[in-house]
Amino acid sequence: MFFLFILDINKEYIMAYDLAIIGGGPAGYNAAERAASGGLKTVLFEKNAIGGVCLNEGCIPTKTLLYSAKILDNIKSASKYGILTDTNPGFDFQKIMSRKDKVVKKLTSGVAMKLKAYGVHFVEGVATVQGDKDGMINISCNDELYSVKFLLLCTGSETVIPPIKGLADTEYWTSKEALELKELPKSLAIIGGGVIGMEFASFFNSMGVKVTVIEMLPEILGAMDKETSAMLRADYTKKGIRFLLGTKVSEVATGKVFIEKDGKQETVETEKILVSVGRRAVTTNLGLENLHVELQKGGVKVNEYMQTSHPGVYACGDITGFSLLAHTAIREGEVAVNHILGIEDKMNYDSVPGVVYTNPELAGAGKTEEELKASGTDYHVLKLPMAYSGRFVAENELGNGLCKLITDNEEHIIGCHLYGNPASELILSMSMAIDRKLTVEELKKQIFPHPTVSEIIRESFFV
Repeated sequence: MFFLFILDINKEYIMAYDLAIIGGGPAGYNAAERAASGGLKTVLFEKNAIGGVCLNEGCIPTKTLLYSAKILDNIKSASKYGILTDTNPGFDFQKIMSRKDKVVKKLTSGVAMKLKAYGVHFVEGVATVQGDKDGMINISCNDELYSVKFLLLCTGSETVIPPIKGLADTEYWTSKEALELKELPKSLAIIGGGVIGMEFASFFNSMGVKVTVIEMLPEILGAMDKETSAMLRADYTKKGIRFLLGTKVSEVATGKVFIEKDGKQETVETEKILVSVGRRAVTTNLGLENLHVELQKGGVKVNEYMQTSHPGVYACGDITGFSLLAHTAIREGEVAVNHILGIEDKMNYDSVPGVVYTNPELAGAGKTEEELKASGTDYHVLKLPMAYSGRFVAENELGNGLCKLITDNEEHIIGCHLYGNPASELILSMSMAIDRKLTVEELKKQIFPHPTVSEIIRESFFV
């Protein structure tokens, strides 16, 4: 798989590859497989577990827990569908957590097997860039030296810990600790109402935990569509979650969160605290300064081919600080490897779908009304309640939902925002429509299967 060269000065072996990838998350391991299948001798470095944050302490474990919670929610509401249960539904929390670990192990093992099958050389350890010489980039890991033609940075992101008074002296959770629980708390205060915060709020609410979400912004879910975000918040308020919006956390202590809003102070009593205010790119301690790689806004600056300021170095995923989503990272990795292989390709962020895996789900792609208003861009909205879909009504007794389509003056679809199950599965079709700049008239000619919830999209065209 690799060649060995001897450095006369240091009397050390250098292992030479076409491509080195630092970071074994979705961007890294998918890029490694693609590169190796394309004929590139590839080495992949990962300092922790293969699969990165996504497979080990992010996307996969949280969705596994949320599915257990969804089943519990469905059982609790079974009588609405004519299904009777003899006793109040309960759950085995240890088994839920054990199943989560089993799913993670199965998927990470699968990734490792695929890498081996493709001939990717996997190295577990901390990789550091030493510099470049004679057109080759030098990397050290585990006291071994590697020389590569190209380098792909996929080091991901880490949890942001805000400078809140008392936080350093108080026991708190990040998403990592929340996924390692042995038992449930009676109450939980979540600092941050973004996607990660809301997914954990959803899970713990279903498990019977008293949840309070504290968010500095006037609405949850950050840059996502405000109308559907407000609908989600309203539904979870009915389920018992307390939302404190436009609220600043001034201090924390054991069992207490001190907050401020409109000049008034309040204390939130809570057994546990979960900090979820966002993530930031991991760019330090990599040796990037040895290659003079340019940074911007906390991430590595890249062009449309995911190429950095150094022509032999590429960066994909959260390290760019742009779209901190696993599926974006995977596509970015494809673009980078294609550019190295000489295959025409470039990155397009106009239609990246975003999903919140609560119950109900929320999903969006393309422009939001808020973005378009801020830029002064003309747009039109077509929207219908999900209740116009027969399948949705059949499967969601008294369920709430909305399908919102946004078009430009030429009726091209430029945005889509969905609230209601299964939004995560429906958003792809509209993401493709946005990417291909399809018009309402073109989409009207598509035949949607009946009865499906997806028909709500077609119904919205005729509003």
